[in-house]
Amino acid sequence: MSESTLYIKVINDELIVVSLYVDDLLVTRSNAELVKQFKAHLMQAFEMTDLGEMTFLLGLEIQQLQQGIFIGQQKYAKEVLKKFNMEDCKSLCTLLDPNEKFSKDDDATKVDEGLYRSIIGCLMYLTAIRPDIMFFVSLLSRYMHCVSELHYKAAKRVLRYVKGLWISE
Repeated sequence: MSESTLYIKVINDELIVVSLYVDDLLVTRSNAELVKQFKAHLMQAFEMTDLGEMTFLLGLEIQQLQQGIFIGQQKYAKEVLKKFNMEDCKSLCTLLDPNEKFSKDDDATKVDEGLYRSIIGCLMYLTAIRPDIMFFVSLLSRYMHCVSELHYKAAKRVLRYVKGLWISE
């Protein structure tokens, strides 16, 4: 059974939206006074801290500027590269060799499936704002139960591409 995580209330054509994730609330509105009243009401009922304007949520970096709202994952990308000891690797500007053929039954040496799954999981999360890597990450995810050196090197190549996207050398 699932629970609601998004709540919307309309009062006299004014809107307040509350998103709940574990123990975090994200509140937005069409009227700032409505949010002030909502926070005051919650603070009377619960022990809570107002962290102010959102700057980081679920691995996404949020910048709210006059020109608009910008979402990034540079910090997460750096953490992923560090996790797999690739923070000092050389970056790439292309994802995969288009002539590379992947197979479940290739003759390449088998590698640690746990490590490969971890890399693919981290890369999947990066696809939230980088659809350009989605096809390749999805392709590589097909081989999580029969990982060879060929698949592992391709996954590391995607990590090197990620480094080129976010981290200047």
